[in-house]
Amino acid sequence: MSPDGGGDIVEHAGLNAAIVSAFGTMAMLKRALSLSALEVFGSGWAWLALDRRSDKLVVQSTPNQDTPAMDASTVPLLGIDVWEHAYYLKHQSRRADYIKDWWHVVSWPEVARRYDAARAATGKAEL
Repeated sequence: MSPDGGGDIVEHAGLNAAIVSAFGTMAMLKRALSLSALEVFGSGWAWLALDRRSDKLVVQSTPNQDTPAMDASTVPLLGIDVWEHAYYLKHQSRRADYIKDWWHVVSWPEVARRYDAARAATGKAEL
């Protein structure tokens, strides 16, 4: 996350291509991740992760404190915290408003760095 974050454009060819391959467009990624976060029952997380088996980006949710890293085949790249403590003071019970605002602080350079590191660890780094 970054105070200068957000935006629709990922200025990283590899990550951008992976998003298009997995979701079609950045807007469709945002929709999938936002819906995943909205559908978490109670407390938990929604994630953009790299599935090492397929070398594809995936969206998933986890309950409570769980993370995709608990499964060695999945690497978390970006997470939306949907525990009430993350949004209650500003958004009260309006999780959808919090998620909408959350997109304005995503640090895409950091997500791209994590994507590169995950791919390098599997021997599939960009050439």
